[in-house]
Amino acid sequence: MIEIIFWISIGLIIYIYLGYPLILFVLKFLFPQKVAQDVLYFPTVTLIISAFNEQTVIVEKIKNSLDLDYPRDKLQIWVVSDASTDDTDRLVKEFGNERVHLHRLGERRGKTYGITSVMNKIDSEIVVFSDANSIYDKHALRELVKYFIDPKVGYVVGHARYYKDQTSSAGIQENTYWSFEIKMKINESTIGSVVGGDGAIYAIRRELFKPLNQDDINDFVNPIQIILQGYRGVFNPKAVCYEETSSSFMKEYWRKRRIVNRSWRGLWKNARVLNPFKTGLYAWQILSHKLLRWLGGLFCLLAFVSNLLLVTSGSFFLFTMILQILFHSVALWGYYMDRKGKNANFLINLPYYFDMVNLASLQGIIDVFRGKTYTTWKTIRQE
Repeated sequence: MIEIIFWISIGLIIYIYLGYPLILFVLKFLFPQKVAQDVLYFPTVTLIISAFNEQTVIVEKIKNSLDLDYPRDKLQIWVVSDASTDDTDRLVKEFGNERVHLHRLGERRGKTYGITSVMNKIDSEIVVFSDANSIYDKHALRELVKYFIDPKVGYVVGHARYYKDQTSSAGIQENTYWSFEIKMKINESTIGSVVGGDGAIYAIRRELFKPLNQDDINDFVNPIQIILQGYRGVFNPKAVCYEETSSSFMKEYWRKRRIVNRSWRGLWKNARVLNPFKTGLYAWQILSHKLLRWLGGLFCLLAFVSNLLLVTSGSFFLFTMILQILFHSVALWGYYMDRKGKNANFLINLPYYFDMVNLASLQGIIDVFRGKTYTTWKTIRQE
């Protein structure tokens, strides 16, 4: 029994990080799903910018939004202020532009609540969601909306890229991880639908939006709701925005812990999405890309404990135990160097980042069962 647990745990870890991406890569050649597009399609668009105490970036963000290569009469901008206590609201009002609007929450309720509360003021065909620190490429909106000419497309996700001058170890490691994610998103989109959105840059058909609970994570639950309505989601790597990565591993740890906590809740509220008879291939995609990935920390723990119990069973299990101890020891060394403010090389930070992400995911799930709920957020600059 213990040996079975060991092999299942190891097999699932390999499947999550190697098997699933490899299967996606093969399937994109065997079963590509075409999607219509029209670069001259210009539906009405509302850009929603979520903001909490963003006085340092909000002016640049609004200027960037107003300068986007999109017909002026087809684009409106709404800044949703989550009861900001700095000069964010004043700076928005000072624009005095008929296309720029402020929606302020009377008390801090979180990004998702803010988005839901402003949607009844919006009547555009397409809604684009963004963050105050996400700077869009000039052609980003054109690239997002061109796929909505296809009546089967319900949401389109853009490509959030990190500034090249990111020099922190955490930033470099997150960029490596994100490059891996982007390849999967491209392949998922090619064979079916990209899993989830991206709070920095994704668009939906206004008519498909359904009110979200305050503790939902909007860029995960909202796409699920659209899939359940029979539409597909497309990823476009040419719809680009730029933002900062976390300046430290611990900031990244807390960010991922909150994300998994909220996403776990959101998935089980919409568990129908895991039914392949309802959502087809997407059920497999979200199981592999999200649910199993979140449980990676549990699989790592089971692999370690079961291996420890099997270590006297033969030289093979002794060898795998030594490998696991070495891997996690390097991760601990990376943690030690991080806490001391020292930069480690890639070979140390890779195990550290792997363990950190899996621990954050596992603790995010544990938080759910402890009744811990995250509804508000801080940007990586505010933490």
